[in-house]
Amino acid sequence: MALVEKNFVSAIGDDFNPDPNDNVKDSIFKEYERVVFQSLITSFGLDFFIQDRHGGDVDTIHNVRQIGDGSGKDPKMKYKSSANESDYANRGDYKSAEHQKGYRGHKTFRQTKREAKDAYLETGQTVEDEYTGEDLHFLGNSKNAPTHINAELDHVIAAKSIHEDKGRVLSGLKGYDLANDPDNLKFTNARLNRSMGADEIPDYIERHPELPEDVKQKMLEHYNKSKAKYEEKLAKEYYTSPKFWADSGKAAASLGAKMGLRQALGFVLTEVWFAVKDALAVAGEKLEEKLSAISEGIKQGFASAKEKFGEVIAKFGEGAISGIISSLMTTLINTFATTIKSVVTIIRQAWASIVEATKILIFNPDQLPFDQRLLAATKILATGAAVVIGGVVQGSVHAALLKLPLLAKFPDLLDIIPTFAGAMCTGFLTVTFLYFIDNDPFGGFITKQIDNTIAEYKRQAQLFREYAAKLQQLNIEKFEQEAEMYHDLAIDLEYATNDDVLNKLLKKATEQLGIPTPWGENRSLNEFMNDKKSVLRFEA
Repeated sequence: MALVEKNFVSAIGDDFNPDPNDNVKDSIFKEYERVVFQSLITSFGLDFFIQDRHGGDVDTIHNVRQIGDGSGKDPKMKYKSSANESDYANRGDYKSAEHQKGYRGHKTFRQTKREAKDAYLETGQTVEDEYTGEDLHFLGNSKNAPTHINAELDHVIAAKSIHEDKGRVLSGLKGYDLANDPDNLKFTNARLNRSMGADEIPDYIERHPELPEDVKQKMLEHYNKSKAKYEEKLAKEYYTSPKFWADSGKAAASLGAKMGLRQALGFVLTEVWFAVKDALAVAGEKLEEKLSAISEGIKQGFASAKEKFGEVIAKFGEGAISGIISSLMTTLINTFATTIKSVVTIIRQAWASIVEATKILIFNPDQLPFDQRLLAATKILATGAAVVIGGVVQGSVHAALLKLPLLAKFPDLLDIIPTFAGAMCTGFLTVTFLYFIDNDPFGGFITKQIDNTIAEYKRQAQLFREYAAKLQQLNIEKFEQEAEMYHDLAIDLEYATNDDVLNKLLKKATEQLGIPTPWGENRSLNEFMNDKKSVLRFEA
């Protein structure tokens, strides 16, 4: 089948016609050599343009919280912005007098405690322990005051945790205000409050299984409510901030430009490669002839790319769009979960295929018939899928090699072997997918059905053309007169009052049209019917 769109990465020449005497494998590779080469060179050979980063290119609240050593942290995670990293480094020591005054001496904290204490001293009104449900009194700091009923104001989310939270620093919100928000302040007894110290409630409950179940439940309920509101405030502040959108826009523009350059250069290098290949095929056996052929092929390749400048620009545009979309999607995903480096690559390559396929299906720049459009788009997506799978294989091989102590002595192999494995997998799957799209029973059936439908439409169009040609030969004036006569006759017949009138109208019409009656011109129908020897004669 001669295929597809000229700008399509796997475009095959219109003169492609596989030799039935060729080896099947050779015929397949001849047809798909271009798509295999360009897929490999762009996805592996030119990826040095794009350095995919663990967690994407934009800091998110979720990701910065993974930075650092210790349990639950991600050793591969780094800040993407040096300014954000500097902000966290300069947050100050929580234990400093300045910060202790800010957290414990905050006006909301003091006012909440003072109002409750004044009401108790004036009226004896107690406050409820939000964790135990018991009544609390304001007994002061006396050594003899029973701590289990002495009221203290607790930060539900520990003030130290808020101060040290990388997500909080990233948002730019002040820890003093967040810690002392009314949603984060609850009265409890002095014994429990002092026992918790700077621990987070879930951690404290895990280390104190002796706590009553109802107390644990109330503590967790308050913690989860406070935490949800806290996270909402951080997200709203950071993800609507000019800083975040500026970083996102910068990352998207940067990746778009790099992807555009990668796609355009891949197109140019593909032209050069095939020009050199063709030149070498007709070159002599001497070394100088081979070198001369290579030099000439390179010149021809660049000249060919220059002639197809529009296609080079189109490739740059497709790459730029896919890069921008994939960057924004990666950033969106990173607000909820961390995208590892291989996943970033997969997202990028998937969007490259989707953008090109969408361009063919929707915009159809080369005015392809629907069947060829569908086939071209399917092949683009199949090529993209092959590259994505190749990326997964590359990542898996790299992860497996990291477990081999011997390879620690040969660090270069940790990049070479996975890249080779991914490229080989991509090439094999690309050829296989594209071959089956054209030749397997399922894909072949679909293609044939589309071809049959298109063929039927073409046949109908030809019949309409033939009929139109016949209509052009009609006597229009005579046709209009006959049409008017039929119209008048139809009206007269509709308003005929009896059979006699109807018979007269029909007889008049047959005379006007020159239609001979089956019973002859020289006698009536009654006379004809009374003659047993009569025979009806119908003439065209």
